[in-house]
Amino acid sequence: MSITLKAGTRVKSAVCDTQVMVIKAPAAEYDLQCGGQPMLPPDGEGGGSVDPERSGGTLMGKRYVNADESIELLCTKGGEGSLVLDGTPMEVKQAKQLPSSD
Repeated sequence: MSITLKAGTRVKSAVCDTQVMVIKAPAAEYDLQCGGQPMLPPDGEGGGSVDPERSGGTLMGKRYVNADESIELLCTKGGEGSLVLDGTPMEVKQAKQLPSSD
């Protein structure tokens, strides 16, 4: 199941407590999953259980990105499922290194 992502969109997991907000994404259809199941609109009804292979968890306040960082999601509520975009696991965005001040 595909979902249209654009900045400001909020979605939730169907199988755990994870909720995310889109920070950056080219407006298009994506297959965004959490815990092995498609993400739902905030008012969607979920059910089922987390796929053990997709149970890496999400952390509240962390930003998750795809490989080229063209899509960025902010986790607003953590859960036990891990985020997967179009079949590829999303990673926690790393902080940028600031230049040293000598």
